Amino acid sequence: MKSTSELDGTAVMTVLKRIADSLERLAPPARPAVDLEAADAFVWAPTTDTLTAVKRVNRVDMGLLKGIDRVRDTLMENTERFAQGLPANNALLWGSRGMGKSSLVKAAHASVAATMDGPSGLKLVEIHREDIETLPELMAIMRASQHRFIVFCDDLSFDHDDTSYKSLKAVLDGGIEGRPDNVLFYATSNRRHLLPRDMMDNERSTSINPGEAIEEKVSLSDRFGLWLGFHKCSQDEYLEMVRGYVKHHKIPVKDEQLEREALEWATTRGSRSGRVAWQYVQDLAGRLRVQLEAPKAKKKK
Repeated sequence: MKSTSELDGTAVMTVLKRIADSLERLAPPARPAVDLEAADAFVWAPTTDTLTAVKRVNRVDMGLLKGIDRVRDTLMENTERFAQGLPANNALLWGSRGMGKSSLVKAAHASVAATMDGPSGLKLVEIHREDIETLPELMAIMRASQHRFIVFCDDLSFDHDDTSYKSLKAVLDGGIEGRPDNVLFYATSNRRHLLPRDMMDNERSTSINPGEAIEEKVSLSDRFGLWLGFHKCSQDEYLEMVRGYVKHHKIPVKDEQLEREALEWATTRGSRSGRVAWQYVQDLAGRLRVQLEAPKAKKKK
């Protein structure tokens, strides 16, 4: 027969085990390991606290992006410096819809990543607008990595009562830890409320009070070292885009027909842009039963 002290010890151990099991159930699950060698591009999934590999990125070849030569060269130079471990700036690509803002980010990443050798490759990580508040968790994963990352947010915008931009401000410049040296932030926006300082000063001179919320958003835009503007294209630039796509995909069509149809297509949509040019080319290829090849990933040199 067990002694009273032995029984008491057994009871205590049982209680302690129950407490330990309860604490284990309450503890957050361990963060799943991220295989950064699985791909060159990822999407941040905050619900699982991990990065989802994107095997095939939806992108356009750099050579097909027409009418944006200046901003293309500026972003490429900035991206190349960052990939080489040199100082580089966060970039905000803003302006007209369909002029290739997000396409340029993806093309610049692909072009630069293809030239890199060794273990510290250049990764593209997309974060959705609604997940901006989880940026600190994403940064924690990337900070400890030997890779270099471009964090990309497409169509960045904030409403008047939206405070999630404060998470982005802290990461870009103002937090205790700040942005890791191996991370760069690229964002695109169609909205004009992320105003340069001189434009806001002009509003003040006309006695318009933008309010504190707007001031906060202006200070956010100040944290982007590069402001790259995308403006509506001319008719000649639009036709150049169309002809570039047609030549690239070897679509058999006479130039006279191509020009007439492309201009009519743009007129029915009320705008000329790279997106409208691509939509026309897709329609043309479909009518002519021509398959459009997806861009191939460039091999590293």
